Amino acid sequence: QLQASGGGLVQPGGSLRLSCKAFGHHLTNWAIGWFRQGPGKEREGVACISSGSGTTYYAESVKGRFAISRDDDGAAVYLQMNSLEPEDTAVYYCSADHLTAFCSGHDGWGQGTQVTISS
Repeated sequence: QLQASGGGLVQPGGSLRLSCKAFGHHLTNWAIGWFRQGPGKEREGVACISSGSGTTYYAESVKGRFAISRDDDGAAVYLQMNSLEPEDTAVYYCSADHLTAFCSGHDGWGQGTQVTISS
């Protein structure tokens, strides 16, 4: 089971760090993705870190602003979000795919954490 946390309310230009944990699982064996769903929008992929090598992928809209990383001990995956914009407002979900380079949520989803960017 995945648990996402770290959301909140920040002003434009601010930063947040989201965490995704899966108790009892070593996340090195999983591709972990971050997806988001904004008001009135479809869910979209934001970032992904592959199992094993930890290759990272980003949506064009967040490149250079967001960074996905994984603890060396595989306990958690993080999404560091900088230079936040109102358009980043959404519920953010983490996803899991076992032993793969790609993130689709095939093997599970976290419960979501609300990120609101507003002045």
